[in-house]
Amino acid sequence: MLGLVLLVAVGTGALLLPGMTTGSALSLNEAIFTAVSALTVTGLSLIPVSTELSLMGKIVLLLLIQTGGVGYMVLAVLVFRLLGRSISMADRMGLQDSLGLVSGRGILLLTRQVVLTVLVIQFLGACAFWLHWRGVLGDGEAVFFSIFHAVSSFCNAGFDLFSGDPRFPGGFPTDNGTLAIAGTLIVLGGLGIPVLFDILTYPWNKRLSLHTRITFIVVAGLIIGGALLILLGEARPGRVLDDQPLERQIALSFFQSISARTAGFVGMPRFDSLDSATQLVLMGLMFIGCAPASMGGGITTGTFIILILAVGAYARGQSTPIVGGRAIPGEMVRKAASVLTLSLIVTATATWLILLTHPISMQQAAFEVVSAFATCGLSLALTTELNGFGQAVIMVVMLWGRLGALTVLFAFTRTGPPGRLRYPEEKILIG
Repeated sequence: MLGLVLLVAVGTGALLLPGMTTGSALSLNEAIFTAVSALTVTGLSLIPVSTELSLMGKIVLLLLIQTGGVGYMVLAVLVFRLLGRSISMADRMGLQDSLGLVSGRGILLLTRQVVLTVLVIQFLGACAFWLHWRGVLGDGEAVFFSIFHAVSSFCNAGFDLFSGDPRFPGGFPTDNGTLAIAGTLIVLGGLGIPVLFDILTYPWNKRLSLHTRITFIVVAGLIIGGALLILLGEARPGRVLDDQPLERQIALSFFQSISARTAGFVGMPRFDSLDSATQLVLMGLMFIGCAPASMGGGITTGTFIILILAVGAYARGQSTPIVGGRAIPGEMVRKAASVLTLSLIVTATATWLILLTHPISMQQAAFEVVSAFATCGLSLALTTELNGFGQAVIMVVMLWGRLGALTVLFAFTRTGPPGRLRYPEEKILIG
C-alpha cells in the first residue's frame, strides 16, 4: 500500500513538471487523478490525454501504466537485482503473493521470465498495431501510437490517444482489425501471471493446473455470455447496434464484452445511450473482472467461480466444493466470501457518497463506482462532472480495486496467535 501511494506521489510530481502539457499546466487534482488512474490501470480521466498532454506527458503516462500493470513489486525486485542487492526472504514471499503463485521456488528467475514475456507480448502487439495503422497515421506517428495502445491494452488500462483528437471524431477505432488486436492483448493481460506461466511451461510440464483450466472456462463463459447479452440488448430496433450489419453487431458485442472485464475501451457507438439492461450486464462483467494476479481488477474470476462452486456443493449436501477431482479448501471459500462482502460494502458506500454529493441517477453513480472498483475505465460521461469530493471517492475506490480487498484488510488488522480456547457453538438463523 505504501509503495503504491509513493508511486502516486512520484507520478503526480512528474505530471506537474513543465513541458508535460500542450497548454497550461495540469491542476493538482487533475495530476493526482491521472496518476492514480494510470497506476491502477483504470483509464478514467478528467482530461483528454490525447490533446492535453505533450509527447513527454504521454510518455510519463505510458510508464505509469506499465508500472501499474506489471506491478511495482516485480519492478522493485528487478531494480534491486540490477543494483546488486540481495532479495530478503520477506521480499520473496511478498513477490510470490503479488504474482499469485503457490510455490516460491525459483521466484527470481520467474520474475525475469514474467517481465520478458510481458515485453514480448506487448512488442508483438505494437508491431501488429503499427502494420494496421501506418496507412492512417503514417509510419512515424504510428510507432508511438502502436506502443502506447499495446501497453494500454495488455495492461487493461483503457487509456487511448484517439478520443478527444479532432482528427478522430469517432474516438478509439472500431474496425475489425483494431478490435481483434486490442481484444487479444486484453484477454492475454487478463489471464493472470500464473496462467501465463502455466502456458509457458506447458511444453516441459505437459499439464495445466486446475486454476488455469478453470480460468480458461470462466473467461470464455463470461466473454461469450456477455457478448450474447449485449447483442440481445442493443441489436433490437432503435438501439445502438440496430443500423449495423450482423457481423459488425457480433464483433462489437464481443469486443465490448472483452473490454468491460476491466480494459475500458469503448467499442459500442453512442455508448452513453446504451440500454439500462446492457449497462447492468456491463456492471456485472466489470464487477467480476479478470483472473487473479492479472493486469485487471474486480473481485476476480477465482472468487466468482469458488462462490458458484460453494453454492453448488451446499445444494448437493457436500461439505466442500469438488471440481476436477480436487476439493477446494474451506479457507478459499471463506476468503472468497470475504472478498465479495468487502467489495459490496465498498461499492455500495462509494455509490451512496457520490449520490449524496451529486445530482445524478443511481445508475450513473453505480456504473462509475463499479468501473473504478474494477479498474475498468468505462464511464457514462460522469467523470469530468465530479466535484472534488467525488474525485477523491473515485480515487480511493481505484486504489482499493488495484490493491485488492484482502491486501487492504490485512494492512489494517493485526493477526494474533491462534487461541487455545474453544467456545460453545450456537446457531444464527440465515436464509
